[in-house]
Amino acid sequence: MNPEVTPFFDEATNTVSYVFTDPATKKCAIIDSVLDFDYASGRTDTKSADKIIDFVKENNLEPLWLLETHVHADHLSAAPYIQEKTGGKIGIGAEISTVQDTFGKVFNEGTEFQRDGSQFDQLFVEGDTFTVGNLEINVMHTPGHTPACMTYVAGNCAFVGDTMFMPDFGTARCDFPGGSAETLYGSIQKILALPDETRIFVGHDYKAPGREDYAWETSVAKQKAFNVHVGTGKDAVEFIKMRTERDAQLALPKLIVPSIQVNMRAGNMPEPEENGQVYLKVPVNVL
Repeated sequence: MNPEVTPFFDEATNTVSYVFTDPATKKCAIIDSVLDFDYASGRTDTKSADKIIDFVKENNLEPLWLLETHVHADHLSAAPYIQEKTGGKIGIGAEISTVQDTFGKVFNEGTEFQRDGSQFDQLFVEGDTFTVGNLEINVMHTPGHTPACMTYVAGNCAFVGDTMFMPDFGTARCDFPGGSAETLYGSIQKILALPDETRIFVGHDYKAPGREDYAWETSVAKQKAFNVHVGTGKDAVEFIKMRTERDAQLALPKLIVPSIQVNMRAGNMPEPEENGQVYLKVPVNVL
């Protein structure tokens, strides 16, 4: 069984969210949803999430899962909002606890912030399987960008998050806490070991130089042949050198501070303070 895949591109964060559906049963899963956030005003909006909700309702779909490929540093998750409107369980990789422990310290979270992943409905590990209607989903742990990165394989489709991008753009950065270029290279080899015809759906697109349109679907065969960072058999030593040097030149994502605080809580905001107001912290000279 192969799913029907519908992408939703958010140009403000260059994020691609997906709905994949079992056409026989109308059961579906939603991957990497976006909650709109204006940093200057501190205001959220649900326009991006509402597009997904409208699509689900118009097509009489039943979301069973709201899946996160990892704790995103470039956008806020809308999973709790969509869950409230449509149902479904929120799932992420079990190594979320490592991310929570690391960034719990960065943001000086108190003991009330649980670091065991309990904010999520399901924590996945390598080799887990679950179903969406008649579709069997296989879970691959693909760390390197972050410790908790997961790839979800549904039929002939692999949703790889930020692990790989389109072949002309390459691969994910590895300089966040817990990241590792060596680990990422190994994770990518696992993905490239899937059948050549496997459709790969990436988590972001930034339009590589010379390309006019955004794109988010490629294949294992195309990645092996053309990926500018790992294609044509580039070895681990070459990749690690390239990735380390490249990452040293990159600026942090503009929404990293709010995104991590929210996403490590499964898309929920921190608890309101004594005045009833929710606040997000900005650590000074830390990140």
